[in-house]
Parts: sequence; C-alpha cells; structure tokens
Amino acid sequence: MKPITLLALLGILAGSSHSALAAPNPEKLYETWCQGCHGAGRLGGTGPVLLPESLSRLKRADAFKVIADGLPATQMPGFKSALSEGEIQALADWIYTEPAVKPKWEAADIEASRIVHKEALDLPAKPVFQADPMNITLVVEHGDNSITVLDGDKMEPITRFATRYALHGGPKFTQDGRFVFWSTRDGWVTKFDLWNLKVVAEVRAGINTRNVAVSSDARYVMVANYLPHTLVALDTRDLSLVKVIPVVGKNGKTSRVSAVYDARPRASFIAALRDIPEVWEIPYDGRPVYKGMVHDYKLKEAIAEPGPLPVRQIELTDYLDDFYFDQDYKLILGASRSSPKGQVVHLDAGRKIADLDLPGMPHLGSGITWQYQGRPVMASPNLKEGLISVIDMKTWQTVKQIKTEGPGFFLRSHENTPYAWADVFSGPNKDVMQVIDKRTLEIVATLKPEPGKTSTHVEFDRYGKYALVSLWEQDGALIVYDAATLKEIKRLPMKRPVGKYNVWNKTRLSEGTSH
Repeated sequence: MKPITLLALLGILAGSSHSALAAPNPEKLYETWCQGCHGAGRLGGTGPVLLPESLSRLKRADAFKVIADGLPATQMPGFKSALSEGEIQALADWIYTEPAVKPKWEAADIEASRIVHKEALDLPAKPVFQADPMNITLVVEHGDNSITVLDGDKMEPITRFATRYALHGGPKFTQDGRFVFWSTRDGWVTKFDLWNLKVVAEVRAGINTRNVAVSSDARYVMVANYLPHTLVALDTRDLSLVKVIPVVGKNGKTSRVSAVYDARPRASFIAALRDIPEVWEIPYDGRPVYKGMVHDYKLKEAIAEPGPLPVRQIELTDYLDDFYFDQDYKLILGASRSSPKGQVVHLDAGRKIADLDLPGMPHLGSGITWQYQGRPVMASPNLKEGLISVIDMKTWQTVKQIKTEGPGFFLRSHENTPYAWADVFSGPNKDVMQVIDKRTLEIVATLKPEPGKTSTHVEFDRYGKYALVSLWEQDGALIVYDAATLKEIKRLPMKRPVGKYNVWNKTRLSEGTSH
C-alpha cells in the first residue's frame, strides 16, 4: 500500500464531514491507498493479490486488523491513523468480493507476451569481463528496481542495470553460471546472459508469481503462480511455453503455489501448495509417474500419467508455506505459518515422518543445516519471536533455542566458516546482525552496521571469505565483512539492496544457503 503523505492525509481530514454522510467507497479508497502496492484490479504488485481466492486463509476480522495495524515482517503499514473504522471495514469487506471480470492468464496469453532478443541468442560462450564467473554475486536493489553484478574477489561492481518492477523469489542460475532467470511479482520471467550481460528473453507466465526454478539439466524453467493457480514450464532456450499445469489437489480444490525448487539429485521439481495439504514432485528426466503411486513405482493397477513433466501428488497432514531440503534432498523440512509445528516429509516414502517443534512463525525458507558435534542439525529463524530453533536431524528433537534480539527473516552461513549470521528484521533492534558460533550454538558477536537502519540478508562469496550484509534503506549499502575477523572491509552505496546471490554457492548447493 502507498505510504501516507501529508497532502493525502489533509484531503481525508477535509472530506471527513462528507464521509460521515456518505457510505465509504471502497474502490476509491483502494485506488488511493492500496493500488500502488497491490496493483490495478487487485492483481498484485509489490503486495500480494487481493482477491477472494487469494484470501482463503485470512479471516475478514483479521483482514480488518491487517489494514488497521499493518503486518509484521512485511512492507504492509497500518492505516488506522488515516482511515476511519468504517472505511477500513469497507475495504476489508470489498477485497473479499469477486471482481466484475474474473482474471485469467492462459497459454495463449503467455505465448503472446513473449519477447525474444534475437541478437542475444547466439553470443559467444565467453565472459566479457575478467572476473571469476563462478564467484559473481548478483545484488537485487529494490529501491530503483536494479541489479548490480559484483566481482566476488575484488568486491567491486562490474555493471548495474535496470530490471522490471518488483523482483521476487531469487534469481536461479544454470550449472555453468552463464544464464540466470528471475521473476517479478506480476509474473514476468527474464532470461539473462550473465557472461555477455544481455537480456535474452522475457515472458509473462502469470498474474501473481512466487518464484522460479531451473532444472539441473538446463532444459526447463518452472514458474510457481499464486494467480492463476498454475505451474508453468518454460523452455530455457527462449522461454517458449512447454506446459501449463493446473494446480488441482486430490480433493478437487485448486491452490496457489507457495514455492517451487529444483531437487537436483532427484532430477525433479518440488512444489509446495498454499491452499491444499499436498506437496508435488515433478520429474524432468523422463521417468514415469503413476497416479496413486508409492515410492517404489510398483503400485498395483496404477496408471502412468502421460506426457512430459508428470505430477506426483504427496498428501500431507498440514500445509507447507515454505520449506527447504536436507543436503541429500531426500527430506523436506517445512512449516505452515498457521501451525505451531513443522513437518519432515520423506520424499521417497511419500509421507510425513516427523514433527518439528517450531514455535511462533518459523521461516524455513531461510533455514540452513550444518554438522554439530558429529550430527546434522537444522536451524530456522522466526518471524514472530526472537529465537532461532536448532533441531537434531536424526532424532528431530530440539537441541537449543537461541535467543536473539528480535524476530528474524534470514539465517545464512557457509561450509568454510564456523559462523552463522542472523538478522533481526523487525522491532527496535532491526539494526543489528547476530553472529552465532555453529560449534557452540552461542551468539559470539552482535554487529550494528548503521544505528537505526535495518540490516538484513547475508550472503558469502564462493570461498566463505567475505560476508555481505544489506543495509536495507533507500540510500543503503552493501557492507562487506571479513567472515573470519567480523571486521568491516568496505561499503558499496546501493538503493535498498535486498537479496544477494552468489553463482558458486547457489549452483554447488552450499551448506549455508537456500537452494
């Protein structure tokens, strides 16, 4: 939603006598206060889609509270100082009404939107820069919708270029590091030649999109959509459409897709569904999938699903809002934002095998794993509480809950460092980064890059030598730390930098980052 300006506030106050006589007009209120973030027609922008099918897990009373008070750990502000209770209620009711014309985005729409830059299709397979192409880090700057390409050895920018509005979900690289794909909130997918620094192709794959994944064989880009309820497979060569997969559960209900990731050792995509308690596995290596199949593919009287990219539906006891994998990619560690427990799903067995004790609102999409006292452990930050849960991955018992100075969004590490870095994304201590010794599970340093300014999201170079921190402000910076001494080395001015993505760490499945 738009930030409140003094002029707009004076306009509301000046019109209050008229508002007392006339019923609030929610469409006009939406255009004034909400459209800047949630998009025309409520179809989404930097904020999510606001249509009934996208709000199935948000009660109307809660919607009133969100509009009035804002939403923690997001960019959603509160509006109770600018709008009356009647106006807030009118907005809360209106977003649950169906639009006059139901939005859709079908195969023909996808293909019609595709833009191919033919001059970029056959460029030389050689970087135009001198830096190590596997130690490149992309820095997404939301302040002016740009990406900085960073030399990971010198920690100096190679170039900077504009992107479409509101990138979301993190760029994904091909295994050689040459091509990178990203998506925007409003469904645009871009293919970029990182060696030649050129856009190759673009296509709009949905109305509201969560993220993309790239198959390890570099054949497919899979797009996860909130709206419409689809997964969309694209050809990596030119982003031409391969397949639209309607997301319909075994119960007949359709669903938004929370996220999709490449499970490289399995040669498949894994998708979590927001409105159906299922997780989907979509093999891309040509192996068959059987309706009602079990993990050994020998279910009696099973029928193979025809065509490329078949779907294996695994039923769960709860939803998965976000998740990550163990290092072997046999397990999913996931959680629902509305449930006090997480769940461990064994992909081969096709079922949940354990619960996770995760109070508050865990953010498992930013979880990491490491070896602690000879045993694998997982750790997750928490969006509601100042703690990090560390859990033994053999017994699934909590080893420790590390108290932090406030709720956190990101937790990051690297196999070559003994430390894990955690931000405090919201609350009075949002300006600190807390460094945890993975050997002792103790906080060994609390850094304050810029007093009063939000610091967040750590990424490492390919060697784990440098830790990169975002000063998440409009006139912010990328702050480079020595990962061993924890001393600041330099600052690079940037416009509200958010995520950083190192080619090596992302393509080699680094132990300390999300994949």
